[in-house]
Amino acid sequence: MDYTILVGGAAGQGLDTFANIMEKIIKRCGYHVFTYRDYMSRVRGGHNFVQIRFSDKEIYSFKDKLDLILALNKESYILHKERLKADGVIISHEELDEERHIKLPIDEIKKKIKNHKVLNTVGMGVILKYFGLPLNTGREVLESVIRKKYIEDNIIALTEGYNLIESKYELPVEKDEKIIINGNNALALGAIAAGCKLYCGYPMTPSTSLLTYISSKSNEMGIVVDQVEDEIAALNMALGASYAGVRAMTASSGGGFALMVEALSFAGILEVPIVIVNAQRVGPATGMATRTEQSDLRFVIHAGHGEFPRMVIALRDPEDAFYQTARAFNIADKYQIPVIILTDLYLADYSKTIKPFDYNRISIKRYIDREVKGKYKKYEITDSGISKRIIPGKIEGQIVIGDSHEHDEYGHITEDPDLRTEMVLKRMRKLEGLKEELEEPWLIGDKEPEYLIVCWGSTYGAVKEAVDRLNEEGISVGALVFGDIWPFPTKQLMNIGEKAKAIIDVEQNATAQLDSIIREETPFEADYKILKFNGRPFNGDEVYNRIKSIFNEK
Repeated sequence: MDYTILVGGAAGQGLDTFANIMEKIIKRCGYHVFTYRDYMSRVRGGHNFVQIRFSDKEIYSFKDKLDLILALNKESYILHKERLKADGVIISHEELDEERHIKLPIDEIKKKIKNHKVLNTVGMGVILKYFGLPLNTGREVLESVIRKKYIEDNIIALTEGYNLIESKYELPVEKDEKIIINGNNALALGAIAAGCKLYCGYPMTPSTSLLTYISSKSNEMGIVVDQVEDEIAALNMALGASYAGVRAMTASSGGGFALMVEALSFAGILEVPIVIVNAQRVGPATGMATRTEQSDLRFVIHAGHGEFPRMVIALRDPEDAFYQTARAFNIADKYQIPVIILTDLYLADYSKTIKPFDYNRISIKRYIDREVKGKYKKYEITDSGISKRIIPGKIEGQIVIGDSHEHDEYGHITEDPDLRTEMVLKRMRKLEGLKEELEEPWLIGDKEPEYLIVCWGSTYGAVKEAVDRLNEEGISVGALVFGDIWPFPTKQLMNIGEKAKAIIDVEQNATAQLDSIIREETPFEADYKILKFNGRPFNGDEVYNRIKSIFNEK
């Protein structure tokens, strides 16, 4: 059982509100849900749409084919009618030359409901009835999310829609124990669970919802949230908080991260922990503000002048976003380095049902010393490259010196060439410890595949569904989905890559950036590259078809 609903209209027609309510209703009926949002960079007009896919089995991606279209304007029907299945339906108040059309009698309903802003809820009622889902569940969700003064009108609208048609399906209702969450909210919760106490940033799609979500929890969780004047200030403020002992995070998209680069180098020489999120979108420059891409991988690995260690972690789905973000704070603390989290617009915005987070898996590890012998050396040269860290003002008589210049062990400026060499080597030795922290990529599909797919980050869901389909057809395919990317983990790739007949690289960029890292760090190179950079994400159907086309060419 697997169905996809598309709701299309213009910006300002309430699509996001509709989707948020509809996905909650379906989830509460016990189904797995995957909601993909496609929207233009404008406040009013244009064409936006939301796809809600639901199934009795776990879902990892969205689908091309549609079972139902709710068209809030005629353009939505025109743009998406070819994707509708032969037995699907289109719901709209428009006059359409379409046999599969269920026309909403909006003029009649308007007479019963004075608040015309709730008319979308009529379509919601029709959808519930079409699939045979209970009206009461719809009412319960509306009552839990809608303001009291609007509930009555929405319930009337929902009931009117529900009574308009007969059910095509009678779907069973199961017990629901899942949560539904998008990537950015999961990331934000991971930061909160890890003890982040300062978040600062400047709004830039698709990182903005991190700012708004953490702000909404700031009073409850005791977090300082500041919308600063620009991204330069954001990272510098976060570094100041970290120097003072506070777990801090900032975020932006590629353009904002570019502004942070000088401060990123400052973090490298200052040796304080910091977590930075780069929520990728289409570039260069402004690019396409509300479209997705994976084109900043090389950038974040090499960003900054001079040489200093950092870790780069790519998030693969909302569940991964929660746990890896919490882990990022511990690693940043332990090694006193920047940890850069890579996500993207697709993962930031899509919502998915998952099992509730296990907070017992989160441990807050603070690597802070409470006492030191003798005069404190902030940058003491050690075998591990990690110096003792104390908080300014916490140990009487000890001074914590921080400076952007090269320095000696105490933090005093130096231009001594031998000491400079020792300090660079000290910082770079942290990479050896980091390599022991690395998590190998997820292996999905065949454990010893003839054809090995390599991918990273949010392509996981689409690749997962494609691999499952290919395995069901008897094709020996497996995939390594990289989360930790820098330093680059090589153990599994070295083991599986040697046995594979071919390696297929799947990425959302034009230059196969993951493959270029694989070529540098291992003896391997992808035999085939499946690349996409039009601003829209891969889905399982597309990856499956493109891999099949490779087999057909052989």
